[in-house]
Amino acid sequence: METQPSEAMEDCKTKQEGAAGDAELAKAVMSHSFHPSVIGAETWEGYKFSDVEIRIKESTDLYGAVLWPSAMVLCHFLETNRDKYNLLDKNVIELGAGTGLVTIVSSLLGAKVTSTDLPDVMGNLQYNVMRNTKDQCKYIPLVTELIWGQDLDQRFPRATHRFDYILAADVVYAHPYLEELMDTFEHLCQENTEILWAMRFRLDPENSFVDRFRQHFHLEELYDLPSLNIKLYRGWRKDRTTKDTREAAA
Repeated sequence: METQPSEAMEDCKTKQEGAAGDAELAKAVMSHSFHPSVIGAETWEGYKFSDVEIRIKESTDLYGAVLWPSAMVLCHFLETNRDKYNLLDKNVIELGAGTGLVTIVSSLLGAKVTSTDLPDVMGNLQYNVMRNTKDQCKYIPLVTELIWGQDLDQRFPRATHRFDYILAADVVYAHPYLEELMDTFEHLCQENTEILWAMRFRLDPENSFVDRFRQHFHLEELYDLPSLNIKLYRGWRKDRTTKDTREAAA
């Protein structure tokens, strides 16, 4: 059946509105970035969240020590949705923290953050986190090594390590450890844990991981930014009801 003119016009209007919304949100996300007015001895990238100027040192020889746009998308969401996703006094763990921006912003928003990544990026991560949170935050972030899928019961026993939020930005890309990442999500995500996960789509492994993620968790799309090729998701265990459903039933 052919599409009627009015339906075609409505579809075109919807696409235009979607493109405009995407452009506006992408602009708001990228507006958090600024560059140093004077080039000094140390190279850094500037970001402003919660009225605080954050200076991030990158290490271009390591993927994990470069700040990717997905981190900015997640930080923007956390800052602009504090009413619904209030991090104050919450236990938060970040997977693949990289340069530490998400950890820093979460700490500025009042969270008790455990910041994790591989051993080879620990030095740069620790430097950025301490530099930008010292005397600025209610809680000092804990920066610690985490190799996905390894020693989870010993490092993060479920009886004593309960997290309100798992944060992850651009942790899914073409590498051989996606099953270990899934195991880590499953171990850390308990009954009341929310997963906030920003992801840039590049290759087929990213798409297939989302499908696999849906087999284990409920998944809600919060942001879709085609101009940045990034989506932001909220996930939670399939053996629990959503917070919204529980509140509605109360």
